[in-house]
Amino acid sequence: MNINPDLLAILCCPETKQKVAVAEDAVIVTLNSWVTRGELKNKGNRSVTEPFEAGLVREDGALLYPIRNNIPVMLIEEGIPLAQIQ
Repeated sequence: MNINPDLLAILCCPETKQKVAVAEDAVIVTLNSWVTRGELKNKGNRSVTEPFEAGLVREDGALLYPIRNNIPVMLIEEGIPLAQIQ
């Protein structure tokens, strides 16, 4: 997934203000396997039912924000806590 570098430079986590980076493909593959099994929850504690095309990972690696239709979804409750897939 290519994101405009200028956009990426200004995006940050709305909760902590940490910088974000494009998630590695391996993370997206793992998340999508959890989605397929119906086991993935977002920060709002709702089940995630749509596969990920890409995502932005917070600097501390704890949270991923999905990218849907080439648009980063930077809403706290839509963030995916990555501890649940480890």
